Amino acid sequence: MVCFTVWIPYYQLRLYKNQQIISKDVCGGSSCFQIENYDGQRRIGPEIVIKGTTGVELASGLHWYLKYKCNAHVSWDKTGGIQIASVPQPGHLPRLSSKRILIRRPVPWNYYQNVVTSSCKTFTVLGDQNSLMCHQMRWEREIDWMALQGINLPLAFTGQEAIWQKVFKRFNISKEDLDDYFGGPAFLAWARMGNLHAWGGPLSENWLGDQLLLQKRILSQMLELGMTPVLPSFSGNVPSALRKIYPEANITRLDNWNTVDGDSRWCCTYLLNPSDPLFIDIGEAFIKQQIEEYGEITNIYNCDTFNENTPPTSEPEYISSLGAAVYKAMSKGNKNAVWLMQGWLFSSDSGFWKPPQMKALLHSVPFGKMITLDLFADVKPIWNTSAQFYGTPYIWCMLHNFGGNIEMYGTLDSISSGPVDARVSENSTMVGVGMCMEGIEQNPVVYELISEMAFRDEKVDVQKWLKSYARRRYMKENHKIEAAWEILYHTVYNCTDGIADHNTDFIVKLPDWDPDELKQTDSYSISTHPYETKRRFLFQDKSSGLPKAHLWYSTKDVIKALQLFLEAGDDLFGSSTYRYDMVDLTRQVLSKLANQVYIEAVTVYGKKDIGSLRRLSAKFLELIKDIDVLLASDDNFLLGTWLESAKKLARNSDERKQYEWNARTQVTMWYDSKDVNQSKLHDYANKFWSGLLEDYYLPRARLYFDEMLKSLQDKKKLEIEKWRREWIMKSHKWQQSSSEVYPVKAKGDALAISRHLFRKYFP
Repeated sequence: MVCFTVWIPYYQLRLYKNQQIISKDVCGGSSCFQIENYDGQRRIGPEIVIKGTTGVELASGLHWYLKYKCNAHVSWDKTGGIQIASVPQPGHLPRLSSKRILIRRPVPWNYYQNVVTSSCKTFTVLGDQNSLMCHQMRWEREIDWMALQGINLPLAFTGQEAIWQKVFKRFNISKEDLDDYFGGPAFLAWARMGNLHAWGGPLSENWLGDQLLLQKRILSQMLELGMTPVLPSFSGNVPSALRKIYPEANITRLDNWNTVDGDSRWCCTYLLNPSDPLFIDIGEAFIKQQIEEYGEITNIYNCDTFNENTPPTSEPEYISSLGAAVYKAMSKGNKNAVWLMQGWLFSSDSGFWKPPQMKALLHSVPFGKMITLDLFADVKPIWNTSAQFYGTPYIWCMLHNFGGNIEMYGTLDSISSGPVDARVSENSTMVGVGMCMEGIEQNPVVYELISEMAFRDEKVDVQKWLKSYARRRYMKENHKIEAAWEILYHTVYNCTDGIADHNTDFIVKLPDWDPDELKQTDSYSISTHPYETKRRFLFQDKSSGLPKAHLWYSTKDVIKALQLFLEAGDDLFGSSTYRYDMVDLTRQVLSKLANQVYIEAVTVYGKKDIGSLRRLSAKFLELIKDIDVLLASDDNFLLGTWLESAKKLARNSDERKQYEWNARTQVTMWYDSKDVNQSKLHDYANKFWSGLLEDYYLPRARLYFDEMLKSLQDKKKLEIEKWRREWIMKSHKWQQSSSEVYPVKAKGDALAISRHLFRKYFP
């Protein structure tokens, strides 16, 4: 018997008092859960018995029972929350029609998180209590969600800067040196990867201590549930001061990563070569310091030394020696260490990582001591073109989201079949299913399906599954909603073009270009992603010479889906999940309309039609304002939540100002900008949030169109650099501001607003 608390009891629902941990032998050597009727005295005793090989399997069994016997639904709070109204009262729980339900994991691991996920949700907390308590509560809910979804291999990167502070102190690195090394709270992930340093920093002792305490709480809950945390290891990224302390060390200054002019205050980090003995010393010390802090809690460590960081030579022998050195540093700290590596480099830098180079790296460690994440398997799998990673165990992963952007998007057919195809393929080395999104709390349908694939040994009939999903999510059956979801399945959630950069909507990612140059070149290319070809597989149709936002479906069909959604509103509006999906779908439809209006506006600008430009630009601006009002009607689309959460982390006024700047900057300019050069990463983490549209995206678009109108009135070329300079100044002022207080509670009737906007724009 085992008793533990997960997310469901947090909501005052106690469905089971009889949970049993069972041996894998009962399940044929696999991890599994069993659901059985309780045949003893039922007056005050249990009704349903759930058994599982770990706490995660017990929670997964509970979730399975809630979904498929009680028609309940579990979602992130920010995507509508949990729906349990359909669950009968104790004493009336549905019994199984068969003796038992037995679900085995077809593969042992269910992996969760991207190395940047924690930074994309740094300031996402709940409640009004002390900030650290809020973060603990938020993480407790998140880990419970993980357990219910069956996740047993989560990344656990929180608090590592405090560990590094202790480690680097042994190598004579001072606190001041680390101030130039660590990134700010919203940019930790990219500092950890060696992309930047000091941007958004420094980190206070308060921050370091609080995050280390939070990490210990996180790990405690993960271990209680039977999860295997994945801890960080040393990738070679070091403070610049190490060069002076160890002048003989093989330390290389890396190239500029997306700064506008190579500003040394945050550009060009330093990499200690894995072949240097100092690499082994630091790597070993870091692993041992984590063991001292947390205990011997895991053998699995993440390291991505070569992620977006090409080795200096392609000689296989050299690459093999580097890989062996990375693993040696891990194994000296923990003799049972297993290296978990993102396989993104094999996609993003495929020109370098040919079969000889891949084999050299993958075979540089003893067999069974490396697991690779096929990070983008939902769109561009590597397993089927690399002889299953040349015999190395791998996890089939869905990447899905970049930058935490808000965009309805998915590849449901790929998700419902890809893991099965990979697992049953000849000589398969697949050992798990994973979710590697950069941002969470969006597109809940996608994450519920991929979570189930960790327990399914056959492909899913998506159309049938979606009917069940809609009934659970909205707590009742509704034929209009079912019809709407059938449309969404074949449109929004059936992207097959291989493009990763989904959210390029012009409201949140206004093209930085000069339409006057169109006539001269008759061609146009806009960089829709800051990492260029290193990070996403881009495609731009240049035939028209105009910027194009990514569109992979018929907008007419999705407008019909929205109409069906709204027609179901009177029946379903009591459901918070329905309201979330309705607002998100209305936003999606209107943002695509705005893309069309923008293209029409720049087209008439080229024809010098000032009247049409004035009308169309006014419509674009009106759409921004209307979408802001729409988003303000749902608690889950508010800028205020993000900013207030950031401020609550602070212990003093200086920290409050710094954390708010971090929060504002990440979702806008992101990185440095200067004079007439916007940050190369501007709008990377764009968000459709009320407040951000009204106070940031709207002034930007208004300033741009005002300059276009002025150029036609004055019969002069568009002063694009004037616009850039003015906008960068305004953006910096907004980033540094702390005077505005944005709402954290919704206002307005979301259904009435959505219906009004539908009638207004689609009469």
